[in-house]
Amino acid sequence: MSLRRRPESASSPWPQPNPLSASAVADGDRREFLKTVGAFSIGLSLAHLGTAIAAAEPSAVPQVAFGKVRISRLICGSNPFNAGSHLSNFVNQEMRSYYAPDQILKTLRRCEESGVNCWQISGVQNLDLYRQLVDGGSRMHAISLGRDPADLPALAKGGVLGVAHHGEVTDQLFKSGKLDEIRDFLNRVRDAGMLAGVSTHMPAVVDAIESKGWEPDYYMTCVYERNRSSEELKKLLGYVPLPVREVYLEEDPPRMYQAVRQARRPCLAFKILAAGRLCDRKDTVEKAFREAYQGIKPGDAVIVGIYDRYSDQPGEDAALASRFANGKVA
Repeated sequence: MSLRRRPESASSPWPQPNPLSASAVADGDRREFLKTVGAFSIGLSLAHLGTAIAAAEPSAVPQVAFGKVRISRLICGSNPFNAGSHLSNFVNQEMRSYYAPDQILKTLRRCEESGVNCWQISGVQNLDLYRQLVDGGSRMHAISLGRDPADLPALAKGGVLGVAHHGEVTDQLFKSGKLDEIRDFLNRVRDAGMLAGVSTHMPAVVDAIESKGWEPDYYMTCVYERNRSSEELKKLLGYVPLPVREVYLEEDPPRMYQAVRQARRPCLAFKILAAGRLCDRKDTVEKAFREAYQGIKPGDAVIVGIYDRYSDQPGEDAALASRFANGKVA
């Protein structure tokens, strides 16, 4: 997910005045004060990239084979559309208020204009919007996360290319020694006529499936192992950081990229921006994109969430994909 906001001015990049001051409370009621504090928090935590990254031409974003079609090496993720920021409830609410159905369609059309021709949805959520998009003339493709076999007929009928077993469930099954249970789901996806994938946040899951000799059609690979338990974190770090559920360690991406390179099947790397935590500066965004495309295989792709409330993120992200997925490192 990319959460980037344009600075208000070159000399004063942070919202003014400081809403945490005592006078801010005196000047308005409690509700207005909380709104201001929330806006200030987003101003501090989200990126201020301005318009430094130019939009990419549609043909500039490279594509790779995915089943019988070719998809862009940059895929539009689903979390911002579904109000899932992995940052805070406040940001979730901001995403929900912005991404009404018409705005989702507008953002997806801008993605397609920028050369991004694939959208990752979650289950059947927004499947109707995908059909509305395609029925309106779009050539956008769709892939989905899934956990309920009952959704598979609708996804297949809706034109979804592939369904990956949901990463949260995959990881839980792996930790409990029940990874083999996902094979039935993969078979059902194929029986429905779609590509069958496995999503995970753990390099160990990719390694385990590869060692078992399974042949999923693709993986979705989160580059941060963000769901470690308190016990796992304490063993790894010597302490338990807060909040426990959303811990992003800079040592994680190299581990996942190594697993991705060793995987025999295509991989779609996601959360390369640590769910918005690397979006404060232009250089950290560029670094994340560069390292992602350097870390994955030539036939792999990257999934990034789009939150274009403050800037042309479809164009900005497509420009970075064009720059780094074509092998350019400068």
